[in-house]
Parts: sequence; structure tokens; C-alpha cells
Amino acid sequence: MRHVGLLVARVVFGCYLCVHGAQKLFGWFEGAGLDATGAGFEKMGMRPGKLMGAVAGASELGGGLLTATGIADPLGPLIIAGTMTVASSTHRKKGPLAKNGGFELPLTNLAMAIALMSAGPGALRLGPHLSKSFTRKALLAGTVMAGASLTQLLLASAKQEQLAASENVAATDAAAAS
Repeated sequence: MRHVGLLVARVVFGCYLCVHGAQKLFGWFEGAGLDATGAGFEKMGMRPGKLMGAVAGASELGGGLLTATGIADPLGPLIIAGTMTVASSTHRKKGPLAKNGGFELPLTNLAMAIALMSAGPGALRLGPHLSKSFTRKALLAGTVMAGASLTQLLLASAKQEQLAASENVAATDAAAAS
């Protein structure tokens, strides 16, 4: 029964992430496509936006496919966990609920990826597991990439806040002068 439960969880979760990635990359499933995704990433301060959008979309699509099939476990959930860490941070200012554009969905996806990474794919999977050595290297590389993305995002956010504060001061000074 455990293996069937893991299969269902992997397939539903993995396919959902595949669709989300295809929306970003190709505009499929009523998605925005890479140009609009890239523009959105630029607006958030993640530059170059199109490249960052492509990395996010490919991570969701590839991580979802690996998770759904169980191939090269735990690489799929590991890729998704890194991507969702950055996505959760992107939505942090809008609060915890998805209704308000918050981090509810990426945080839930992050928790699911960690749960699947911890539980393993079960017996009903395609392909082999990754070796422990390669898994450690992938974890290190993913942590570095997610950390770099988070750093870029947080620095850009701080810069945007400083610019907004400067504009408010300038507007206040101009209003006081007139």
C-alpha cells in the first residue's frame, strides 16, 4: 500500500510541476511563455530575467518529470525543493495565502518535495536511484544555485525598497518646496 501511495503522490505532484514548467517555458496550458516569464523575473530583480525564467521553468519541468517517474531519485524532488525555496521567497511579502499572491503554494510544493525526497520513490518507479556520492554532489550544487538565486532576489528587493523610499522623500521634498 505504501508503494501505491508514493506512486500516486509522485505522479500527481510531478505532473503538476511539469505543467507549471511548461507554462513558463512554452506558454502551454494557458501559461505566459518564456518572454513574459522573463519580463516578470526582470521586474523582481532576477537578471537576466529570461535566463532565470528558463532555469526556473526547466527545473519545474525536469524536476517534475524525474519525480513523477522516480528516475534518478532523489534528483527530481531535490531540484523542485531548490526551485520552491526561491519561489517561496519571491512571494513572501504578499503573506502566507495564495489568495493574496502569497507563498502558500510554493511552500506546500517545497514541503511535498522534501517529503518525497525523504520517503524515496517506492518500488513502483522507473530507472535506478542516484548513488549516494552523486546525490551529495547534486545537493551541494542545488544548495549553491538556490542560495545564489535567493541572494540575487533579496538584494534586488532591498534595492527596489531603497529606490521607492528615495522617490517618496523626493516627492515629499518637492511638495514641501511648492
